[in-house]
Amino acid sequence: MRLKLLSPGEMNPEQKETYDESIAGKRGAAPAPMMAWLNSPQMAKHATRLGEQLRFNTIFPAKLSEIAILVTARHWTSHYEWFAHKRLALKGGMDPKIIDDIRDRRTPTFDDPKGQMIYDVAKSLHEGHGVSKPLYDAALELLTVRGVTEVIGLCGYYTMVSMTLNTFEFGLPDGEVSDLA
Repeated sequence: MRLKLLSPGEMNPEQKETYDESIAGKRGAAPAPMMAWLNSPQMAKHATRLGEQLRFNTIFPAKLSEIAILVTARHWTSHYEWFAHKRLALKGGMDPKIIDDIRDRRTPTFDDPKGQMIYDVAKSLHEGHGVSKPLYDAALELLTVRGVTEVIGLCGYYTMVSMTLNTFEFGLPDGEVSDLA
């Protein structure tokens, strides 16, 4: 870990306010990257609010949102992010085979066309730096403009999360080993 994370007693009032707001939210705990973001308290406040919105309030159930998050974590080889969201994907009902395929950089087979579309859009955003016109049109028809916007938001937010976790070298909890090579 490249950064000393502050305990609540070491935080200045602005940091503590952001920390308290995060633990009072739907997560019930401070998200790991927020502990690094507290070095910029206003960034931490807004980023954590955005993360809560994207994690809990998109039009997609967790099983579908987690596709975009796992594609992002794998793209960035973010060990901590993968560890955290693999568990959430399984809890949300994602097929373990899909998770394994994303981990191994194979294209998964989805039984839900929305899952396939979210995967295709997320992969295109990360690997192609955008979305082709045919993919965009198909995504718009299947996911709606709100859904496409939220997939972009998920990929963008979790890119920032992955960059934070990777840069500051957040480790996995004791005894845990990364699935990512």
